[in-house]
Amino acid sequence: MEGLSEAHAARADSMPVCIVTGLSGAGKSTVLQFFEDMGFFTVDGLPAGLASDMVRLLSQAEYPAFAGIALGMDVRQGDLLDIEQTLVRLSQDNIRPRLLFVTADAAVLMRRYAATRRPHPLEREGMGLEAALESERQRLRPLLDMADIVLDTSSFSIHDLRRSVQQHWGEAQGMRHSLKVNLISFGFKYGVPKEADLVFDLRFLPNPYFVEDLRPLSGKDAAVREYVFAQPWTRGFRARFFAFIQSLLPLYEADDRYRLSIALGCTGGRHRSVSMTEELYKALQDSGCSISLEHRHLELG
Repeated sequence: MEGLSEAHAARADSMPVCIVTGLSGAGKSTVLQFFEDMGFFTVDGLPAGLASDMVRLLSQAEYPAFAGIALGMDVRQGDLLDIEQTLVRLSQDNIRPRLLFVTADAAVLMRRYAATRRPHPLEREGMGLEAALESERQRLRPLLDMADIVLDTSSFSIHDLRRSVQQHWGEAQGMRHSLKVNLISFGFKYGVPKEADLVFDLRFLPNPYFVEDLRPLSGKDAAVREYVFAQPWTRGFRARFFAFIQSLLPLYEADDRYRLSIALGCTGGRHRSVSMTEELYKALQDSGCSISLEHRHLELG
C-alpha cells in the first residue's frame, strides 16, 4: 500500500470500513450514531475524495484503535462519481469497504421533513420537496444497485433500525453483537452504584467480618471465599443465582442492549459481595459477552 509501512498496511487491511449513504431523511445520521456506539470512528459529510486519506491516517499505529471506520456520504458531497472513485481507490489499497444504503418510501420522507421542518439538500437548487426527493432517488440509483446492505426504514422505529444495523453488519462481517457486562461489588453503607441496572443484596450470606482472622482480608482471598460458601445452602444459592444471571444475558442482548451493569452489595463491600462478584466473573467469562469487574468499595470496607 503506497505511503504506508507494512505494519500500517496490515492494520488498514484488517480494519472494517463502511460507507453509509442513502436518501436524505431515511436515517443515515442515526445509522452512523449506531456505528459510533459499536466503537467505530465515524464522520458524516466527509468529502468523498478525502476518504482514502482518512483511512490511511487512522491506520497509523499512534492513533487509537477503533472497531472500524464508518463514513457518511450523500448528494451534499457533490458528484456521485466521487463516491464511486473512492470505493475504487480503497479497493486498490486492499480495503474492501461495505456500502450501506438507507432508503424509505417517498410518503414517509415527506412526513419526516414536515415534522422536522428542515430543508432537503436539493431544495437549494430551487426544487420543491417532492421533486427534490425524486431527483435524489434517481441520482443515487447507481449506489443503491452497488450496495452490500440496503435498509428500508419506512416502518422502522429507532430500536428496529438499531437491531437491523447490528444484524446486517454482523452478518456482512461475520460478527455478532456482544453485550458488555460490568460487574460491580459495593457496600450498602456507602451507597448503591447509580449506574446499576440490576442490584442484588447479599447481606444474608455468612459474614466474615465477625471472624477475627478473616476481618482484615477481603473477598478476593481464598479463606474468605471458603467461609462464605462453606454451607450447602450458600453453594446452592450461588448455583441458582449464576444460572439466573446467565439466562438473562441473551434476553438483554436480544433487546439490543450494549451494556448491562450488575451490582452485588453487602454491608461494607469488602467480603461477601467481593467473593460473589469474583465467582460470577469467572462463571461468565465463557458466556461470549464482554465482562468487566470493579470492586467499588473494597478499600473502604
